[in-house]
Amino acid sequence: MKQKSNTRKMKLAIVLATIFITSGFAQQKNANLKNAFLRDFYIGTALDSTQIVGGAQASTNLVKQQFNSIVAENCMKIEKIQPFEGKFDLTLPDQFVKFGEKNKMKIIGHNLVWHSQTPAWFFVDKSGNQVSKEVLIQRMHNHITTLVSRYKGKVNGWDVVNEALEDDGTLRKSLWYKIIGPDYIELAFKFAHEADPKAELYYNDYNLYKPAKRAGAIEIVKTLKAKGCRIDAIGEQGHYSLGMNIFDDLEESIETFSKLGVKVMITELDLTILPFPTTDITADVSTSYQNSEKYNPYTKEVPSSVQQEFSDYYVKLFKLFVKHKDVIDRVTFWGVNDGQSWRNYWPIKIRTDYPLLFDRDNQAKPVVDRIIKEAK
Repeated sequence: MKQKSNTRKMKLAIVLATIFITSGFAQQKNANLKNAFLRDFYIGTALDSTQIVGGAQASTNLVKQQFNSIVAENCMKIEKIQPFEGKFDLTLPDQFVKFGEKNKMKIIGHNLVWHSQTPAWFFVDKSGNQVSKEVLIQRMHNHITTLVSRYKGKVNGWDVVNEALEDDGTLRKSLWYKIIGPDYIELAFKFAHEADPKAELYYNDYNLYKPAKRAGAIEIVKTLKAKGCRIDAIGEQGHYSLGMNIFDDLEESIETFSKLGVKVMITELDLTILPFPTTDITADVSTSYQNSEKYNPYTKEVPSSVQQEFSDYYVKLFKLFVKHKDVIDRVTFWGVNDGQSWRNYWPIKIRTDYPLLFDRDNQAKPVVDRIIKEAK
């Protein structure tokens, strides 16, 4: 009798152990970023052209596994889809949107109006003279309407205006501003809303943790709301560098924007481990410096101390994001893996950087597990 009892206990122990181990394997299999933060916010990434067309299968699989939101890194910018007036090439944007739909992701369009990556023809006539205000408004309207209406009900949100502010909070004196005036921002939001009344609309910019620039963004939101324009969120670009103590200011920005009645998106998130050539850290794509060995110190390997600092910084960021999950709707990385990142060629060309959560072989860095634990 005693022997049968022991046998039953042994069988029960084996069954329980099997359940425990199997459960552990299941948890490990499902232990990814998108599932970890499912109740908090979307986890997104930017797709480049090779990933969109399926030419980088390993990173494409990683996107499906880890992320539930995607943004177009370049394929929806004006220079890419309308290099000549009226001649739209929407092949890549179509594939990008289909990828998001197929994988049930939140799809973000980036971007509709920006001073950079807009072809020269947009601002001049056939003789090379600057166009009138009326002509530029008509071109803006045609571009926005064509793009947004094509993906009506498919693209969930748009970065309508990108980087319209200087670091001091004043409006950038771009050609949009010089020809149309400050109302170009209002018009862009108005045209986008008319093309798809249900799509979310965002203002997106870098360095918004800085008080002066934050004040400029606050003014944009207030002005748009006062004029009856739809604006759903501020896109707070997260182009950070090791050693930047931005946490208190970043938290103040998140809290301040939420008081305006808009959500906050953490967009274009990456963390460079390479030294920046000046103390005036920016994310302006026009910035460029000469390369030297001191600005590219980790071509072969990254010291363990730097890896630890990198990991700690990301964990601190996610602690802050989770703290404000009631306001933050999306956290989007600017790229899938280190090899894809623009940080390898900006603000200095041909460097070796490691700013993302997945390495050049699409393998998760140790920080990924630490970030997932923050969600738990």
